[in-house]
Amino acid sequence: MLQPYLPILLLLIFVVANAVLIIGASTLLSNYRPTAVKRSAYESGMPVLGDARERFSVKFYLVAMLFIVFDIETVFMIPWAVAFAQLKSMAGVLLLEMLTFVVILGVGYVYIWKRGALQWD
Repeated sequence: MLQPYLPILLLLIFVVANAVLIIGASTLLSNYRPTAVKRSAYESGMPVLGDARERFSVKFYLVAMLFIVFDIETVFMIPWAVAFAQLKSMAGVLLLEMLTFVVILGVGYVYIWKRGALQWD
């Protein structure tokens, strides 16, 4: 009754034993000696200039949110392309819907461009 599950159980036991063995061996065999240089934050080889908790400009968050919004909206085009390829009978309606979507995206893009949301000072 449990015979079909035996290979899965053996694999699970092997994986857990292997993980414990590797972590244990790396802990026992390592020669880690912490120094001040090793404990300092590494930032591209450059010395740290300030505190990590300093405030960012609102402009930074605005650009990040705009990127996410436009990125997610363009991902909506993939299912549309699949539906467009499969539904040849409704090609005109689907094309009109996507053109409307792209025009709305374009209007939003022009609006944030004119408002200066993409200008980085």
